[in-house]
Amino acid sequence: MRTAELPAGVVEYGESGSGPPVVLLHGLLMNHTVWDRVLPLLPEGFTYVRPVLPLGAHRRPMKPDADLTLRGQVRVVADFLDALGLEDVTLVHSDWGGGLFLTAYGHDRRVARQVVLPCEAFDNFPPGLPGKMVGIAARMPGGLQFACRQLRVGWLRRLPPLFGQLARHPIPDDLVRAWTEPLLRDPGIRRDLRAYCLSTFDKPELIRATEALRGFKGDTLVLWSPDNRMMPPQHGPRLAELLPAGRYAEVPGAYVLSMLDAPETVAHEIGRFLTGPSAE
Repeated sequence: MRTAELPAGVVEYGESGSGPPVVLLHGLLMNHTVWDRVLPLLPEGFTYVRPVLPLGAHRRPMKPDADLTLRGQVRVVADFLDALGLEDVTLVHSDWGGGLFLTAYGHDRRVARQVVLPCEAFDNFPPGLPGKMVGIAARMPGGLQFACRQLRVGWLRRLPPLFGQLARHPIPDDLVRAWTEPLLRDPGIRRDLRAYCLSTFDKPELIRATEALRGFKGDTLVLWSPDNRMMPPQHGPRLAELLPAGRYAEVPGAYVLSMLDAPETVAHEIGRFLTGPSAE
């Protein structure tokens, strides 16, 4: 793993390939490995960058005074792109929707195109029952450790309050153990995640920040999974309609983590978007 020094702290990332940059994001309590099944299927001719965001499965705690609220996490993404000096980035969103707010906060100058898999948008912060459960756990003494231990039990994590609404198919034990190990081991990681979970999620502001995507002029593929229960099915078409150069496609039968449920379909659609003609 490589590292990037940001104002908030050190962020690890994986990088492969060569060519125009494609930055693949992830959600809470997971890391870059959520893309492992898709990465080998993506087209050559691009540099694929997978940062480990400070969302609970990162191995290196951020600085104690780092702003890791929702707005601060958006700044982390922007600072990461700056630190690597990336230009004309294709930014791929999944599960966590904070990256969508780069445009609203004026931080999208390095982003040329976007791919939006099922993620938080509009007023859906935190999303569904699992999002609410993480928020509750963050407010309870020892709650985050307790939740992570439950995630390590296969039949428990398939329940709706945990990962049951994230993936249609069981998530492998080794993947989840790697995602939860940093939080169980390091109080600094718990502090970082708690800072995000205790953010003020103001619904009207969140809607305005999402709708600011009307100002993003680059091509965008909204690749939604309408069968999932966490990210409302109507949000996919709604996002595609408000984006000036938005296109809409679906991954049938998958849940939020469509890259785990249907990696071939996700890779095919992203690959076609990356190599196809622009909307212009």
